[in-house]
Amino acid sequence: MEEITEAVQNINISNNNNNNDAHKKNRIQVSNTKKPLFFYVNLAKRYMQQHNEVELSALGMAIATVVTIAEILKNNGFAVEKKIMTSTVDMKDESRGRPIQKAKIEILLEKTDKFDELMAAAAEERGELADGEEQS
Repeated sequence: MEEITEAVQNINISNNNNNNDAHKKNRIQVSNTKKPLFFYVNLAKRYMQQHNEVELSALGMAIATVVTIAEILKNNGFAVEKKIMTSTVDMKDESRGRPIQKAKIEILLEKTDKFDELMAAAAEERGELADGEEQS
C-alpha cells in the first residue's frame, strides 16, 4: 500500500497550453495496413470541416499512403499544403530487440476557399442518389 501511495505522490501531470496541443486534436496517424485509403481521405475532410486544417502523420512504409491521401485532397480542390516536415524516429525493433530508425513525415493541410462549396455539392449528390434509390 505504501508503494501505491508513493507512486501516486510522484505522478507528474503537465498541461502545456502551447500551439502543439492544437495540432494533436486534428492529427491523423496513418497506417497502410489498418484502414482503407479513402477512410483516411474522408476522415481528413471531416477534420478540416471542424478545425480548418489537418495534420497527416506516418512512419516508414505508410509514408506513401500519407502522400497519396494529401495528393487526392489537393487534386480534388479540398486542401492546400501548409507545411511538410520529415524526420527520423528512434524505435525499438521488437523482433531483434535493438534500436532502429524509421522515417517520419508530417503533412499539414488546410482547407481551400472552395472546400465548403465542394462538400455541400458532394452531400447534395449523395442525397439525390438516396432519393433515386427509393423510387426504383
